[in-house]
Amino acid sequence: MPPSLKLPDPVNDLAAVRTGNRVALTWKMPKKNTDKLLLKGVIPVHICRKESSGPCVSVPTSLALAPEAAGGFSEDLPPNLAAGEPRTLTYFVELINKNGRSAGPSNPAPVLAGQAPDPVANLTAKVIKAGVVLRWTPGSANQAIRLHRELLTPHPAAKGDQGPMAPPPESVEQNLLVETSQQAPDRALDKDVRLGQTYAYRAQRVARVTVGDKPLELAGPFSDPFPIQVLDIFPPATPTGIAAVAILAQPGQPGVETSIDLSWQPVTEADLAGYAVYRREGEGPWQRITPAQPIVPPGFHDTQVQPGHTYSYAVTAIDQGGHESPRSVETEETVPTP
Repeated sequence: MPPSLKLPDPVNDLAAVRTGNRVALTWKMPKKNTDKLLLKGVIPVHICRKESSGPCVSVPTSLALAPEAAGGFSEDLPPNLAAGEPRTLTYFVELINKNGRSAGPSNPAPVLAGQAPDPVANLTAKVIKAGVVLRWTPGSANQAIRLHRELLTPHPAAKGDQGPMAPPPESVEQNLLVETSQQAPDRALDKDVRLGQTYAYRAQRVARVTVGDKPLELAGPFSDPFPIQVLDIFPPATPTGIAAVAILAQPGQPGVETSIDLSWQPVTEADLAGYAVYRREGEGPWQRITPAQPIVPPGFHDTQVQPGHTYSYAVTAIDQGGHESPRSVETEETVPTP
């Protein structure tokens, strides 16, 4: 058998990401050499980068890593590579044995050289009923915006949150790519938030270029984080479709009371607690005629009425946080005279 050259297996999972003018490389160090023998000791790592079809220029580093270690390296691009139009810049890593030899470079890991997009300015966030509205100063029309959201208040799932019907746990970090348009060049709505949680948003501009058939991104620096607490301060929707029907008790009909029956379209919001009914006569003040606790069904039977009197009614919806909607459109009904 010929002697082993002890050449480390080449890296085959090199990945490169550019953010602003900084490029970060990640990979996994091999376990064995090309003779299928376990590697021992630290292995020197050589890194180079090349533009298009030019030479691969060495990146100064004294990096040496153990077998199976998680490899990582980052550098700030030289000024000539951080300027100009977007163009392909490809990184390679090469693992060197003690005799200065290797089994070849890694897989190519491309990024884009060129001037990075400008930072996102004036990022703000505001809670509305539909979610969190994010706004920023508009930039170039051909650039997208990447929003990074971090959950600042994660907590273990409670017993009530477990089981097949429980909501999935919320990710601590999420990214959302927003395609800017002439209609909305400076805003986005994040609907996927949960009440009571605190989040921090950051944003970066992203230019995308297709090289060959492969899309590549050139992202600008992230903005400073904007923290916001998502509190439920919004009342539910106002009930609609309220109707009133008078019922006059007749002799020989036991159990039938003179009353006005009310009904309305149910409000479908998830945190609805119930409804409150208000009544007035003429131009008098509105008075709540339902109990302090909201009533649950979308209807009410008012027996505190008198024949020959005309009453006006309105309904509100109340959520579990005690927030009450505006009163509905009022409806009017007269109790007949016997």
